[in-house]
Amino acid sequence: MRDVMLVVHFIGLAMGIGTSFAFMFLGIASAKMEKSEALKFSINSFALSKMGHICLALLIISGGYLMTPYWSVLSTMTLLMAKLGLVLVLILLIVIITMNAKKAKKGDAETHLKKIEPLGKISLLVGLTIIVLAVYIFH
Repeated sequence: MRDVMLVVHFIGLAMGIGTSFAFMFLGIASAKMEKSEALKFSINSFALSKMGHICLALLIISGGYLMTPYWSVLSTMTLLMAKLGLVLVLILLIVIITMNAKKAKKGDAETHLKKIEPLGKISLLVGLTIIVLAVYIFH
């Protein structure tokens, strides 16, 4: 079962980081567009966020299972605690981005998209940091 969960975890990881990179490249593309066209393009690109939500669910479910042998010694593994803390930060960022994306679809897209852009960059950096920590911890 551990191998199955590890595969699920890696699939979720690929989907999650892929979503972050996709949004980064879509943001670069929209920056080259006319303002009204870029707003419409950015709002339509939020359909991609469903993949990010699915990946997050896969990561939480499989990660919880894969953490089973470590819960009892968690207090001695500071880097693992840092990694789990960053996972919570990432979840919070995704919730805030999702709330702003819904507001952008309802109106005043420009204001809400300006809030999302820096959060998206931070979430990409947090995600990459989580991966680096995981490789370091479980190597």
